[in-house]
Amino acid sequence: MASKPPKGDPVQDAPQVVEPKHAAAGLPAIGHTLRIAQQQMGVKRTMLTLLSVNQKDGFDCPGCAWPEPDHRHKAEFCENGAKAVAEEATLRRVTPEFFAAHSVADLATRSGYWLGQQGRLTHPMYLPEGGTHYEPVSWERAFDIVAEEIAALGSPDEALFYTSGRTSNEAAFLYQLFARELGTNNLPDCSNMCHESSGSALSETIGVGKGSVLLEDLYKADLIIVAGQNPGTNHPRMLSALEKAKEGGAKIISVNPLPEAGLERFKNPQTPQGMLKGASLTDLFLQIRIGGDQALFRLLNKLILETDGAVDQQFIREHTHGYEEFADAARAADWDETLTATGLTRADIDQAMEMILASQRTIVCWAMGLTQHKHSVPTIREVVNFLLLRGNIGRPGAGVCPVRGHSNVQGDRTMGIFERPAPAFLDALEKEFGFAPPREHGYDVVRAIRAMRDGEAKVFFAMGGNFVAATPDTDVTEAAMRRARLTVHVSTKLNRSHAVTGARALIMPTLGRTERDLQGSGEQFVTVEDSMGMVHASRGRLEPASTQLLSEPAIVCRLARRVLGEDSATPWEEFEKDYATVRDRIARVIPGFEDFNARVAHPGGFTLPHGPRDERRFPTATGKANFTAAPVEYPEVPEGRLLLQTLRSHDQYNTTIYGLDDRYRGIKNGRRVVMINPEDARRLDIADGAYVDLVSEWKDGVERRAPGFRVVHYPTARGCAAAYYPETNVLVPLDATADTSNTPASKSVVVRLEQSATD
Repeated sequence: MASKPPKGDPVQDAPQVVEPKHAAAGLPAIGHTLRIAQQQMGVKRTMLTLLSVNQKDGFDCPGCAWPEPDHRHKAEFCENGAKAVAEEATLRRVTPEFFAAHSVADLATRSGYWLGQQGRLTHPMYLPEGGTHYEPVSWERAFDIVAEEIAALGSPDEALFYTSGRTSNEAAFLYQLFARELGTNNLPDCSNMCHESSGSALSETIGVGKGSVLLEDLYKADLIIVAGQNPGTNHPRMLSALEKAKEGGAKIISVNPLPEAGLERFKNPQTPQGMLKGASLTDLFLQIRIGGDQALFRLLNKLILETDGAVDQQFIREHTHGYEEFADAARAADWDETLTATGLTRADIDQAMEMILASQRTIVCWAMGLTQHKHSVPTIREVVNFLLLRGNIGRPGAGVCPVRGHSNVQGDRTMGIFERPAPAFLDALEKEFGFAPPREHGYDVVRAIRAMRDGEAKVFFAMGGNFVAATPDTDVTEAAMRRARLTVHVSTKLNRSHAVTGARALIMPTLGRTERDLQGSGEQFVTVEDSMGMVHASRGRLEPASTQLLSEPAIVCRLARRVLGEDSATPWEEFEKDYATVRDRIARVIPGFEDFNARVAHPGGFTLPHGPRDERRFPTATGKANFTAAPVEYPEVPEGRLLLQTLRSHDQYNTTIYGLDDRYRGIKNGRRVVMINPEDARRLDIADGAYVDLVSEWKDGVERRAPGFRVVHYPTARGCAAAYYPETNVLVPLDATADTSNTPASKSVVVRLEQSATD
């Protein structure tokens, strides 16, 4: 294998590697946070801004969706949250002069990191057909361009309206209202790529596609199982909750192909003792092979069934359906197959069972490690089976806890951002607004890409996000985007999607969470829903980065007025002037939001109702919680190949790259690395430090290649590899998706490693 990096970016393509860390946060996190924040915002702005993050009278962090405790620290933010705030509140600006100096072709050659570091967008920009550079455009002309292209469509279903999780409840409700009044349910969103598998499995089994626990439940739990999740990088404030749970006597089992520093030891930067000593979090680490989680939980269920007194028979009789069919399938679980699928030992599983049987209150937390496989939905159903067996849903300190990755991604779905809306929601919308919403299902993310690829969708409008970098099969996605007549991105900062355009393109710059929002009726606030169903207000404090910025609600309202014209009876102008009028309508359409304005005025907001959690009421087709039985699946990897999972570096959030270090994994100044087990490396004759191309293998026979990755010998599970996205999204086939949810299977990609060219 080549020992030198191929020609390319000398920073990102030649990383330095040291030993991984075994503890997260602490003094290094504080130092790194302050350094990044001061580089972007300066000293004074850093202190004023960070002290308002996640406070009851402040703004919601634009990063993850982890809930805030009722009693909050003055520094209620994590390292990555501070980076997200710093990038939004940065003093750097991307002006029309920047676009005059950089053609779209030039921007397309730049890394995502470079693009993001340029700063905040300040003016609406337009790329005309045949143009080489974006040029400034008035807001009025920008809306005219969108209206022209929509009017030229053969059907409203030729338009796509994508949404990122950072969109507020108010903006999301208005956005879906506009799309449906236009006549389409084409509302793909980032949920399609992350927790759609969770929603599909939970809706079927417990009747609500959300988690069933609140933050205080973690503090009451006897056992918390964290499966397929890395809180230290992706949800760092969760570590504080796990630390508090441990103080209360909880045990923690971590199930992951990679050891993660945050789950080993957490040095809480909010307390002197935490800084100095830290807390050991994981009591048992199950280093599972990628995709083996369903087999693990199936065997655990078999063992529970075989243990006298372990099953909560009363709960099962009163609250569940389908138990006998499930039990027959679970009893057939095979030890040898399970050990093959999981890579675990009998001793590992026996130890886990001791902890499970000793627990009266168990919570299972998970994230993308469970949701992005072909068999993700049956895997999560098996997790639900596991909890139902011992009555661990609807009990304090117990339940399902899918940890959402992006602030308000759950709220967007609650507000109706969904390509397959429930009839009851559409009925309520029709009654409130007096038009007949479309009933035919729209496109999710994968189907939207196919529609653009096949010429069936011609206008792409994105409310936030970085669609091109976030989606699978990068070459296919980019070619599909370039087939569109018009691509529009409502954004705060520059990203890869702005350089991959349709025949015409628009960039609409918007306010960030940190900024004051002044409208006709005065200063506004918006609301968000966290990962546990808490709804609260968010108020920006900073002056906007430019006088040319519009808020997301204002952009939707002006767009709707221009596109729908006098045919619309919806009071769009009133909605733009006063967001309270939007909340009044939400209260009449969406259950749980009654008296919305009064309840959200309470500091800390309010909790949405949840039948399974609150009263063991399960709104499923059977009226009970449903046990399910499905064949056990797990990826089978041909000889000489590895199973690759895509993941985040510590210096990134979703597709936003804050820096080039993955401090906890010991990787510095680089992102093009592939982590493989040293024994696998010896078997494949690949030296540590060699440079390889990653080539994915899929049944369509198409070669997908990610070139120039440095091999890092790393303690992953045997037969498994890991590399960062979005660089490896090119390897994920568009058609490799989870059954039922259609989520891209980004956590189980079969790859071979080939020598990289060095010339």
